[in-house]
Amino acid sequence: MPRAAAWTRATPPIGPGGPPTVEQVQTGATLSSVTQLDLRTLRIRSGEQFRDTRQVHVDPLTLAGQRYVAVPREPEADVVVTRTRSGFVLELSLDARLHGPCFRCLDDAALTLPLRGREYHSSDAPEADELRSQYVSDDRLDLSAWARDLLALALPDKILCRDECAGLCPVCGKSLNAEPHEHAEAGDDPRWEALAELRERL
Repeated sequence: MPRAAAWTRATPPIGPGGPPTVEQVQTGATLSSVTQLDLRTLRIRSGEQFRDTRQVHVDPLTLAGQRYVAVPREPEADVVVTRTRSGFVLELSLDARLHGPCFRCLDDAALTLPLRGREYHSSDAPEADELRSQYVSDDRLDLSAWARDLLALALPDKILCRDECAGLCPVCGKSLNAEPHEHAEAGDDPRWEALAELRERL
């Protein structure tokens, strides 16, 4: 169960808009879920913080044509928002466990990645200014997109079921982990005979 939201220093009064909210929004033709935090509902002044722990929806990743899914699909994440005079310092931290096929043998592979992100978002800068976070639109922080990008950046070069994975046999396609084996070498390919004769004449 998510912990109650907490502020550092004195807790400011909650305004007419109600308490700070984290929303699940259905977007796009596929109705993918997006977790957003409405920054307008944070009744904090400069130097104060908002802290909360929420479940953040993370969409699957597609790598080399293979699908990798976060398990659970909505891992718990710690969100910290610090108010400054000109904007917000945004922090997101979570541990994501990713499941999908091994790059070598295609068996199930799983890895747990600690994800930590920190962004600054200026409330006064123009829309295209680099001081504005790409994850904030219309004063809503897209926690799902941020978590997914952190996950993609933290991935290793190859996702393996184990470091010593032997992969698939290039001849028959069987798993070399389950059935270690070798194939007898095939005879010389007659198509190379012409090149062999040329090499002998040179």
